[in-house]
Amino acid sequence: MQVNEHSAYIKARDLSRTIWNICSLWDKTSLNTIGNQLIRAADSISANLAEGWSRYSKKDRINFYIIARGSASETADWIEKAYERNLINGFKYQQLQALLNELPKEINGLIKGTRQYLKH
Repeated sequence: MQVNEHSAYIKARDLSRTIWNICSLWDKTSLNTIGNQLIRAADSISANLAEGWSRYSKKDRINFYIIARGSASETADWIEKAYERNLINGFKYQQLQALLNELPKEINGLIKGTRQYLKH
């Protein structure tokens, strides 16, 4: 299996793409304050999953998966701020929450699987 076939990576990429499409419509001030941070945090999830996937050692893989999980939490925080500041409507907020809800669990599954099945 390749990283782009794993459900956590697929969901992270879907989230990233959706956030990009939303933020690309924002005014310059909103994009420069919240939008860029939100995009970077969301992009970091799949990027760290991909980098961790290709690492040789168990410790390196787990480290990148933990960073990806942290980026998911950061993304959730930026989504909350965007919603509170009326940059996203209730429908988009719920759509983003649905994409984000399963990611930490799936990333935890990658961490657990790596701990159990990778020898070194």
